[in-house]
Amino acid sequence: MSFVSKFLLSCTLIAAAQSAQAGVDTTVVTPANSSVSSIAVTPESIVLPTSQSAPRETALDKKQMAKRETPNNRASAERSAPPPEFTLPNDPHPSLTPSTIVATAKLADVYRRISDRGGWPKVVALSPGDRGKQVAALKERLAAEGDLDPRTISDTPNVYDKTISAAVNTFQARMGLKATGIVSGATLSAMNVPALKRYQQMVATSQRLSQMRLSFSDRYIVVNLPSATVEAVKSGQVAQRFVAIVGDVEHQSPEVVARAQAVNLNPTWTVPASIIKNEFIPKLLKDKDYLSKLRIRVLDMHNKEVDPAKIDWTNEQMVANYLLRQDSGAGNSLGEIRINMPNRHAVYMHDTPSKRLFGKDNRFLSHGCVRVQGVYDLASWILEGAPNAPAFSGWSKPELLKKVATNEQIELKLVREVPVMWVYMTGWAGADGKAHFREDVYGRDGQDKQRVSTR
Repeated sequence: MSFVSKFLLSCTLIAAAQSAQAGVDTTVVTPANSSVSSIAVTPESIVLPTSQSAPRETALDKKQMAKRETPNNRASAERSAPPPEFTLPNDPHPSLTPSTIVATAKLADVYRRISDRGGWPKVVALSPGDRGKQVAALKERLAAEGDLDPRTISDTPNVYDKTISAAVNTFQARMGLKATGIVSGATLSAMNVPALKRYQQMVATSQRLSQMRLSFSDRYIVVNLPSATVEAVKSGQVAQRFVAIVGDVEHQSPEVVARAQAVNLNPTWTVPASIIKNEFIPKLLKDKDYLSKLRIRVLDMHNKEVDPAKIDWTNEQMVANYLLRQDSGAGNSLGEIRINMPNRHAVYMHDTPSKRLFGKDNRFLSHGCVRVQGVYDLASWILEGAPNAPAFSGWSKPELLKKVATNEQIELKLVREVPVMWVYMTGWAGADGKAHFREDVYGRDGQDKQRVSTR
């Protein structure tokens, strides 16, 4: 049995257990040519490993974000950024379902075979109306992954026509790029990624997912970190999809499985010790009013406010006895809403005062938490059926805005917790059976390179 077949069998067992937990059919389909005939699987028969650890981080405020956009920091971030021309997919199917692990492992084997046959041809920048041998290479490239009917390679002239443009659009959709029908920029770069690397991406993704205790139900939330997107899933369909900002390369967002338990309106922000040490103290030593400008209070062990001027900020032991807490309201780093999802990494989803950053193609900018564009809509969706909701309208966006306008700190608890999964998928099988890819911004595929490059 080949490497992928062995791993596929393992993935099948794990996915079946997860599907059973979600109330999904648990029939196991074994890989073709496998020596295993049939296997009975129950949730109790599989011990699922825990997810890998990742750094504990949180979000940045406006001034810190400005710092991250200085030329020196920008160069490092942009080298690891996803391709530009990003757009939200309009596919109603979730990127992560109980069948994703098995489907992705199977599709990886298809890409292994493509690689073994020599892969696909490299292409050059092209646009509608172009003709000649380069268009022939493009047709072959598009047919290799099923974006173009292979019969068009020999049955039609080598002209960049509407059929080829439509096939390019299909390719771009799988990459999370805007449908321009033109081969250039990010589209050109994605087309010239070797088949072997695509195979490695899908195997690495399958391995990572198999190491997580994925939790599915009728309603769940998926954050795919390489895509920097959030999906709210209901009854197997994407109810809403959002643009997100996730951790930068130095402060990577972790892979997390948690449950949304409440929505906090007008939240305060407790500054993590790492940010106090690495970012705040150097600024405090230069500007004694730095904390007050950010509306951050210093609290002692008894939750009493302390004058920052009375603290020796160069004494780490003394500093460790205090909390720094930013007041809610305008300028708060968490914005107006936080979605509470307790986990060991102390990360969460939230609003932000720096909404202009959602328009950037490189949205790997936070200290680890996930900022959500349209967080009011996500909060309203999470709060469906919550107790003490306004009559008729429920916790709609207008009702949430009314509550936020009171400036009161309010916690709205859920009757039924919503599973939340932050995953790192750089290559996966979609519901249509086709492969979808994103850039390995954090370099996590490279950590598994030795395992997935050999069979």
